[in-house]
Amino acid sequence: MASRGRLEGKVAIVTGAGSGFGAAISKAFAKEGCKVLVCDINAEGGQKTVSEQSSHMAFQKMDVTSSSDWKATMDAATKQFGKVDILVNNAGTSYRNKPTLDVTEDEFQKVFDVNVKGVYLGCNAFMPHVIERKEGGVVINIASVGATRPRPGLVWYNASKGAIWNATKGLAAEFGPNQIRVNSICPLVTGTGLFSSFTGMEDTPENRKKFIFNVPMGRIGEVEDVASACLFMASDEAKFITGVNLEVDGGRCI
Repeated sequence: MASRGRLEGKVAIVTGAGSGFGAAISKAFAKEGCKVLVCDINAEGGQKTVSEQSSHMAFQKMDVTSSSDWKATMDAATKQFGKVDILVNNAGTSYRNKPTLDVTEDEFQKVFDVNVKGVYLGCNAFMPHVIERKEGGVVINIASVGATRPRPGLVWYNASKGAIWNATKGLAAEFGPNQIRVNSICPLVTGTGLFSSFTGMEDTPENRKKFIFNVPMGRIGEVEDVASACLFMASDEAKFITGVNLEVDGGRCI
């Protein structure tokens, strides 16, 4: 008898799933039996993610800052898969690491719209569906090590992730009685093409060596590290864990 996947029978919405963390999370979930609605504003990237495991995935183009897109996404998920059990608020954005007084108002606004408003709208769309079904659910927010260990150069990006860190705990407390678990993952920078943006240094072996000097495990992150943590948090193995902001950082925040 074949063993059941860890997320067999579950349905997830994953935002920002056209690349990076979101793509890795979607694939990890699908391998464990989950049906995944892959969501991204980038249709080409989202469809590429789906093409790798099309039997368990479908694509929905969406802008996480749009309440109407969130409604359409929930409608698409329930129409195709019948329900939604898991929401992964992964979509995020940043500006290039630079002096704080050089950050433009547009850059500031975009960071808070995508990183904070996107989670606000996502929870507002997801929670009523789960409460009505009375079967519990899971929200996983992707925050950052910068939420608790902010440094110069990305002040407002880190502040937006700090808001998610705080909101995760508040949401967990408020919706715990509905058996909705809310946790966040706080990753270290990974080698997904954003090294330069987050560190303000060119992505060279020498600069990576400088960066990982303060990482006890001696490397930057990988998208699979985050996907594995999300898989655990989404599964019944974590059924009594809520309100946790899990650092996936090789010890960087120690």
